[in-house]
Amino acid sequence: MEELLHYVWKHKLLPLTELQTTDGRVIEILDPGLYNRNAGPDFFNAKVKIGGTLWVGNVEIHMKSSDWYRHGHDRDAHYNNVVLHVVALADMEAKTQDGNYLPQMVLQIPQPLKDNYEELLHNDQYPPCYRIIPDLTRLTVHSWMAALQTERLEQKTEAIQRRVDQCDGSWEDAYFVTLARNYGFGINGEAFEQWALNVPLRAVGKHRDDLFQIEAIFMGQAGLLQLESIPERYQADALNEGYFAKLRNEYLYLAHKFTLTPMSYEPWQFLRLRPQNFPHIRIAQLANLYYERKAGLSVLLECETLEQLRQLLQTHVTPYWETHFLFGAESPQSSKKTSISSANLLIINTAIPMLFAVGRHRQNEKYCDRAFDFLEQLKAEDNHIIRMWKACGLEVNTAGDSQALIQLKKQYCDKRDCLRCRIGYEYLRKGER
Repeated sequence: MEELLHYVWKHKLLPLTELQTTDGRVIEILDPGLYNRNAGPDFFNAKVKIGGTLWVGNVEIHMKSSDWYRHGHDRDAHYNNVVLHVVALADMEAKTQDGNYLPQMVLQIPQPLKDNYEELLHNDQYPPCYRIIPDLTRLTVHSWMAALQTERLEQKTEAIQRRVDQCDGSWEDAYFVTLARNYGFGINGEAFEQWALNVPLRAVGKHRDDLFQIEAIFMGQAGLLQLESIPERYQADALNEGYFAKLRNEYLYLAHKFTLTPMSYEPWQFLRLRPQNFPHIRIAQLANLYYERKAGLSVLLECETLEQLRQLLQTHVTPYWETHFLFGAESPQSSKKTSISSANLLIINTAIPMLFAVGRHRQNEKYCDRAFDFLEQLKAEDNHIIRMWKACGLEVNTAGDSQALIQLKKQYCDKRDCLRCRIGYEYLRKGER
């Protein structure tokens, strides 16, 4: 409830009666200040009149006055410039580290607001604010979606920057890791990222004109050239076919040459996966992509249209995998090309965030603008999250819309962080339940 108290103060949802300190001085709030989510007082640079005197400083908010001492603020010099202590219950006086007694004000949370907040937190319907969504103005929805879209790209930029750091500052390597992670299409995302970080691209680059050697390193580093990685019922056929043994022997030679260590095959997931999403198929596609010089950041940055991006990310498998999904498990022949829907997902989750991240890093708005343009040109994704929001009455047309709504669910709804959500704000403000 302390967060709700912060919310009431921030948005000045104050009672209509005259505000006073606990010792009877009239209070006028001119500016509640800047909300601080980090260490230190809750609001910076607030402006309040207390007994006719203007004070400019910080405001600290607690449920009870005694929390001031429980949190150790009376021993912290950073709280000496607090000009007002706002509480729901004044159970004692509050004193700063430099010995001054703080003016205190009791702020009651309006009962309708409290009831609405309780409903948001505990309503079993998902999302709990669904009733108000059809009544939201177009401007409210549009501005919030635009903010969420940018927030999601910023979040992905932070993840890319972490990969750059892991790759010793190489943006090319970080792009390959990002691309590989999204080739996992969710279930194997973590395993693909682990694999890509384990692929020595500089060593692979010395053999990039030989697709077989690229595939040998890629499969070997994934731990998929260990016989134990093959289901027992397929092991004999895998050995008899010869391709597995040939790849493994090539990998052993290259592993000795470059001092390579494979990852364990255990992180790879196969349950509830369509065969075309098996790691072997995706790694074979990535091997082709790398061989065809289509897995580099520089070629991505040259793409100016969606069609160019789709052509860049379209790939296929090597001949063996046209008739297999696993070593030794023969299947009807198929080219196993990257589908248009898969290419679109790779554009949304890899190409666009990479363009935005590079634009921010280089301070080049051209790439950032291109990222937003591509999001508006692509159709919205179709998944359970998007279908849920559509059922609530939200219009979802573009990939920008769907990415915004995925961000809304994962970062606000799932965390019940309704106080930072603009839809939650409208729900609380209007009192509609």
